[in-house]
Amino acid sequence: MALTNDGSTFSLRIGKWIFDVFLNFRGEDARHSFLRLLYAALVEKKISTFKDDEVLERGKPIPSELLKAIEGSRFSVVIFSKNYASSSWCLDELTKIVECRQKMKGHTIFPVFFDVEPTEVRKQEGSFGEAFAKHEEAFKENLEKVKKWRDALKEVTNISGWVIPKGQESEYIEPIVERIFKTLSSIKLNEGLVGIESRVWEVYSELKIGSTDVRMFGIYGTGGIGKTTIARVVYDSFSNQFEASSFLHDVRETYERQGLVHLQKKLLSDTLMERNINVGDEYDGLQFIKHRLCNKKVLLVLDDVNKLKQLKFLVGEHSWYGAGSRIIITTRDQHLLEAHAVDAIYRPEEMSNEEALRLFSLTCFGSEHTPEGYKEMSNLVVSYGHGLPLAIKVLGSHLVGGSITAWKSCLVGLENNFPTELLQVFQISFDSLHEVDKETFLHMACFFNGEDRDRTVRILDSLRLYPIEIVLRELIDKSLLNLSLDKNCYWMHPLVQQMGREMVCRECPEWPSRRSRLWLPEDIDALLTDNMGTDAIKCIVLNLPVQKKVYWHPEAFSKIPNLQLLKIHNVQLQHELTHFPNGLRFVEWSGYSLKSLPPNFVPYKLVELTMCHSNIELLWKGVKQLDSLRFIKLSHSRNLVRTPDFSETRELERIDFEGCTNLIEVHPSVGVLKRLIFLNLKDCTSLVSLPSKLEMESLEIFTLSGCSKVKKIPEFTKNMERLRELHVNGTAIVDLPSSIEHLTSLSLLNISHCKNLVHLPCAILQLELLRDFIVLGCSRLATFDDHESFPARKRSIWLWVEEFFKGSCRRVKSKLS
Repeated sequence: MALTNDGSTFSLRIGKWIFDVFLNFRGEDARHSFLRLLYAALVEKKISTFKDDEVLERGKPIPSELLKAIEGSRFSVVIFSKNYASSSWCLDELTKIVECRQKMKGHTIFPVFFDVEPTEVRKQEGSFGEAFAKHEEAFKENLEKVKKWRDALKEVTNISGWVIPKGQESEYIEPIVERIFKTLSSIKLNEGLVGIESRVWEVYSELKIGSTDVRMFGIYGTGGIGKTTIARVVYDSFSNQFEASSFLHDVRETYERQGLVHLQKKLLSDTLMERNINVGDEYDGLQFIKHRLCNKKVLLVLDDVNKLKQLKFLVGEHSWYGAGSRIIITTRDQHLLEAHAVDAIYRPEEMSNEEALRLFSLTCFGSEHTPEGYKEMSNLVVSYGHGLPLAIKVLGSHLVGGSITAWKSCLVGLENNFPTELLQVFQISFDSLHEVDKETFLHMACFFNGEDRDRTVRILDSLRLYPIEIVLRELIDKSLLNLSLDKNCYWMHPLVQQMGREMVCRECPEWPSRRSRLWLPEDIDALLTDNMGTDAIKCIVLNLPVQKKVYWHPEAFSKIPNLQLLKIHNVQLQHELTHFPNGLRFVEWSGYSLKSLPPNFVPYKLVELTMCHSNIELLWKGVKQLDSLRFIKLSHSRNLVRTPDFSETRELERIDFEGCTNLIEVHPSVGVLKRLIFLNLKDCTSLVSLPSKLEMESLEIFTLSGCSKVKKIPEFTKNMERLRELHVNGTAIVDLPSSIEHLTSLSLLNISHCKNLVHLPCAILQLELLRDFIVLGCSRLATFDDHESFPARKRSIWLWVEEFFKGSCRRVKSKLS
């Protein structure tokens, strides 16, 4: 989707582009290095890319096919290099690209400065200056053409891009492709919208893009009216007219979960196109934005703002931005916009009946045309949506595939129970869910909106919400849940989330202690401090942005016997805890400040225990029968001295003790865990005692990296055929056991920086699947104990070795066959 404006008319351009990306480059500079990598990465992402490989004779005009390719491309990636300006063909292409950017509001340019500085291109100095001197001589009869080339260079170099030193090409491919992919995905997401043109036109008129003043513009209205959609289309259509841009989605939720600093870093990273930006605190971020963007023409969108503080630290004043900048703010609170003194405010109107019917038909029937027999009832259903796009989509999804009889039944229900409030529109979809779907929906609304997909699935699975993938798919089909474009997280529209949380609050409006789920810090703190728990509570999730001291009652959890999910972050306990509910299925407590778990805690239903950065010294004493336990993660718990006896936790699949620097001993029972897949002891620098033998038939990854006091690794039994990766780098081992021959699936072996390692067993040569064998910094390593057999190998593996034994530190890469 793109916006076109010839000065007298305005229309939303919806149509198929020929290509996603057009590559403009100087062949002899970039074709065989950077360009090859970039093109391959774009193709791998399924991004349609035009790359002209023909070499045009000097002085020949650009073929019409190339001009059509430029016009038919959403984006142009312009790769400036040392000899770029010497090519009149490159400059003609660039002029056409700039013309498309000016006349076709959907055409976006991404500049790349490969082995050349932007100032050299902008000011036409160095090789660019030399090239233009020749052009002025060659085209002295047509200097207007040279002037167009110069103007085009200046315009494109004012757009934020990537500066890539020669030799570092591969490091920049991923961020470039990711930026293009995300921009392309958001544009495609906007296609096929109903009734958007008139609303975007009203915003466009008020923005006055092209004037040099800085304007702040607010969009406000009820949830589900389309504020975010309108802002997104404007952003996608016009961001190419600015030097830099950023769209901060769902500021309210991100602020609550991750704080202002995270939002400031996202804004700066987007506009400056830099990664790993260091922002100390929110005041530091304020100054950073103010001083780094004051000379840039930027387009910023802050979506779903709900606090004046967010505007103060993210938007600030007009003087923070360069001439021509535009800042768009969406919110449900008109007062915030007035208090921040924005230049104009727009409230979107509800959809007309005709627009609503088209949207409903598109959602319900997959076409804007309503089938015969459904028109009358469709009009009735649409009237209940009161012009709110989100409500209409939810109703449409609810009725997909229904018969006439089912529709009539639904309409009767609507007439009896459905008032004007949008909340009850969502109640209809919620009531149609099975019980397990309802539980999952409420979990997503209260705790996991926008969280990592795999992590969310694992947590919900631990709560026995089976089959969870099918349940989540059902919620997506009901328009109650969405999967992100990169498929890495599930997310809910804020209005849907609000509805879910409201339903939990309605369980007991007056007393949070009698609700099934708690997520508000003030509710949780009061309940646990005053010891007011009840058996109604099933889940508690407390994510504080900064660490806080709490004075919870020692027996606070004793009154919450049905608690299944406990997730705590940034809490510093001031009292011991005497109880944990034994029915817990999932525990994640980052920074747990006590030395041990309550002594009477026997979590027979517990599936996952995660306590990173804790003060735990010993998980439990003796043997505990924990038949459900699958995952244990205590990484960076620096007081942990010994692992417990795992004899009766036979279902364990993952153990992660990375960074437990005081861990001395791993209990021998670990060595016989038949279902364990992953064992991570990385950087346990005090570790000296390991099981003498490993009989772990399911183990796939075993990491001892950085365990500098480990002198001997365990023997491997014949049943360890699934181990794929073995990391013993940085240990004090003298040799590897000959039983390594039993690791027949081993594909990666890392023994680098084992400074005491003297020789290697020839059994390594029998590992048919070994592909990555890393041997760096093994200063005492002489050879294999049976090196004569080495040349006889019948396969290839890559071996990295520092040839200390030859008196050379030169790193070699040799292929052995």
